[in-house]
Amino acid sequence: MPNPQLNAHGELAHLLSIDGLSRDILTRILDTASSFLEVSDRDVKKVPLLRGKSVFNLFFENSTRTRTTFEIAAKRLSADVINLDVARSSTAKGETLLDTIDNLVAMHADMFVVRHAASGAPYLIVDHLRRTGRSDVRVVNAGDGRHAHPTQGLLDMYTIRHYKKDFAHLTVAIVGDILHSRVARSDILALNTMGVAEVRAVGPQTLLPTALEKMGVRVCHDLHDGLRGCDVVIMLRLQNERMNGTLLPSAREYFKCYGLTPKTLALAKPDAIVMHPGPMNRGVEIASEVADGPQAVILPQVTFGIAVRMAVMSILAGN
Repeated sequence: MPNPQLNAHGELAHLLSIDGLSRDILTRILDTASSFLEVSDRDVKKVPLLRGKSVFNLFFENSTRTRTTFEIAAKRLSADVINLDVARSSTAKGETLLDTIDNLVAMHADMFVVRHAASGAPYLIVDHLRRTGRSDVRVVNAGDGRHAHPTQGLLDMYTIRHYKKDFAHLTVAIVGDILHSRVARSDILALNTMGVAEVRAVGPQTLLPTALEKMGVRVCHDLHDGLRGCDVVIMLRLQNERMNGTLLPSAREYFKCYGLTPKTLALAKPDAIVMHPGPMNRGVEIASEVADGPQAVILPQVTFGIAVRMAVMSILAGN
């Protein structure tokens, strides 16, 4: 079955998931992002690569970092950016997602950046555009349900490469609510594609999906075991909004067993970096002393995210 993200020449036409993308494609995105990073340091923070193009941000779920960095990235590429106010849009009046897409295509949209609570929604849009003869309109998945968050996975890879230079000998621990995390899924796929030595999934049994081992992951239910000797620690928040029923005794108990503190971080390598996709819950999955400490690279992740999203949109637009 052909990959819906690739065109007939094997080039990236849409970004829907890390799954199915080669190491060469991921590396090209990271290398392109490096060239955009210096744009942020200029007095005039713009390049003309998307001049005359219309980018529609369609966020059907709340977001601050992702939506804002996509908007900044598109504007730095000189695109016209339209943020759809979903709460006041026709979808709130019963219009279907695909009817909304058709109307926006009629307004000469060139690219959709889509966040949706339903897994697979961006794929549905790409299939619809293909069937209606509008495959020239590009789609970027900004997070769909529990499925994928490819640009977060890419900016996490950029961050790791920036600080660690090479993936080959790294041990990476992903800690927390992996069951509900689209970021974790994208990170695991990307880390294995980039060739890290070991990926560890760390958390209570209730927050780890079954068959993780099939994704090339070592499962650890003990935080000390999971952190020992790590080069990179990626912390995840508890996604209470996606949980059905009680999966944990309490936030306090969770922090006691799985919270990242200076003491538990000391089990990792002395030069280990600490990452978090945000938003952080201080005192639930991470202590403030760690979040604000010298090993945390959480704010640089946000900065790198702008360059990575510029790279993705530029490549999709054919530049």
